Amino acid sequence: MDNIVEIRWHGRGGQGAKTAALLLADAAFNTGKYVQGFPEYGPERMGAPITAYNRISSERSTVHSNIYCPDYVVVVDETLISSVDVTAGLKPEGAIVINSGKAPEELRPMLKGYTGKVCTIDAGRISEEELGRNFPNTPMLAAIVNVTGIIDEDEFVKDMEGSFRHKFASKPQVIEGNMRALKRALKEVRIG
Repeated sequence: MDNIVEIRWHGRGGQGAKTAALLLADAAFNTGKYVQGFPEYGPERMGAPITAYNRISSERSTVHSNIYCPDYVVVVDETLISSVDVTAGLKPEGAIVINSGKAPEELRPMLKGYTGKVCTIDAGRISEEELGRNFPNTPMLAAIVNVTGIIDEDEFVKDMEGSFRHKFASKPQVIEGNMRALKRALKEVRIG
C-alpha cells in the first residue's frame, strides 16, 4: 500500500506516548482515514522506555505487526536518544520529531547518521507553561501532525477540543491548558 503512513513513538512510561498515539489514531479516524494505534507491551513501569505505533491510511490495512521501517519517529524523551536506537529503520524521506529545547542541528550528530529531517519542539516547556506540569504528550501530538500533514490542522484542533471536553469534562482548566499547548506546539516546531 503506497498511501500508508507509519509512525513509531518512543517515550518513557508515564509520559503519555501511548495516549498520544491513540489520540492521533482517533483524530485521523474522525477524518475518514483507516487507522491503527497500539503500544508494544513489555515490562512497562513508570520511567521505563516504551514504544507505541500508528498506521494511518486512506485504505484498509491488513498489516498488524510492529512498525520496523517507519516514515516518522516521535521521541517524547530526549534522553532515549543515547539508550535506544530511535532512528532504526527510519526512512530518510521521513522525519524524526524530538522533545528538546535544542535546535535540530544540535541533535543530528547523536542520530547515528540519519540523513532525513530532524525536528524539535520544547514540549516540556510548553506543557509546563500551559498546564503547570510536564505533560509532553499533547505538544508532541501537535508536532507530529504539523510535520506529517496527515490531518488538516484546523480539523485536528477541533477534534482534539472535542476529545478533551469529553475526557476532562469535570476539569475545564485542563481543557483550556491542553488546547493552548496544542495550538502553540503546532506553531513552535523547528525543522532542520
